[in-house]
Amino acid sequence: MGSVSSTSKSIMPVTRDLVNELIEKDSIVIFSKTRCPYCKMAKEVFESLKKPYTAIELDNREDGQDIQDVLNEITGARTVPRVFLNGECLGGGTDVKKLYDSGELAKLV
Repeated sequence: MGSVSSTSKSIMPVTRDLVNELIEKDSIVIFSKTRCPYCKMAKEVFESLKKPYTAIELDNREDGQDIQDVLNEITGARTVPRVFLNGECLGGGTDVKKLYDSGELAKLV
């Protein structure tokens, strides 16, 4: 866990506040990268459910790496996508797809 504490010192509180604000702003938030197939899979799941979502495309942002560091602190992973539903992290693309396939995701949204 030493690496997490040293990482957290270098993350600006502004970035941490921004991530929390983005997560709270909409019911479905996907931290994504434009060319990531798992990100595309997660987005397609919500599109098939006809549920609007907010995608934060980290590869189009100068602070994308910093946001991924904050996501690592919050969720224990920096990989994308990081999918949040009502402020709770559902996980990544395969996690969301499994919830969708089992019918659980439709109950949650």
